[in-house]
Amino acid sequence: MLLEGKKALILGVANNRSIAWGITQQFKQAGARLAFSYVNDAIKKRVEPLSEEAGGEFTFKCDVSSDEDIAAAAALVKEKWGDVDILVHSLAFANRDDLNNAFINTTREGFHLALDVSAYSLVALTRAFEPLMHDGSSILAMTYLGSTRVVPSYNVMGVAKAALECSMRYLSFDLGAKGIRINCISSGPIKTLAASAVHSLKTSLSVAADMAAIHRNVESTDVGGLATFLASDLGRAVTGQVIYCDNGFSNSVGKV
Repeated sequence: MLLEGKKALILGVANNRSIAWGITQQFKQAGARLAFSYVNDAIKKRVEPLSEEAGGEFTFKCDVSSDEDIAAAAALVKEKWGDVDILVHSLAFANRDDLNNAFINTTREGFHLALDVSAYSLVALTRAFEPLMHDGSSILAMTYLGSTRVVPSYNVMGVAKAALECSMRYLSFDLGAKGIRINCISSGPIKTLAASAVHSLKTSLSVAADMAAIHRNVESTDVGGLATFLASDLGRAVTGQVIYCDNGFSNSVGKV
């Protein structure tokens, strides 16, 4: 199995429709050992049953807007596992008003929040967990086409995803000397809890299914399959890349 015995931290499972859950399913089939984060007690109640279902070894609290939480999470993982082979960053957040309103009306506070949770968290997590990683370890972050094209209602999240992708490229340079790889997966639209905050989601799903080279919507397990490849030794020469998993939709011409 491609990930036999590899230790994978999954950050961002909210429910069984999350992209992170699709990745979890594929990682489990590939033989990975799993652990899951949660941001607060409400999410913990959702994550723990899913962790049990997936054979997760433990869960841990990690609010990525808190350096103290991140440091405590890294310390716990070091105690439990000693080292880490795979870290999955499937995290994003923006105020609903900053998604629902025109982008020009994005608040300063909302801009800071979206960039902090959705982009800077990748830098902070990488810094905290890098000492536990080694030659062959892999970091994966989830992004979306709204980072490079205007997607109605995606707004400040598009800016945050652009920052995430650029951060990933700079991190790949820092991590490369140690043999650690980092990449972003840009998925097609998927109906997740987080995506439901974007008003144009229903239209995006319809347009993507119609215009993509492969005429269907992407499923979270499709993303999981690509993540499995990238996290495995088969992807050992791939780093610093944004790789699309969208049935070819990003090559289509037309309104998103």
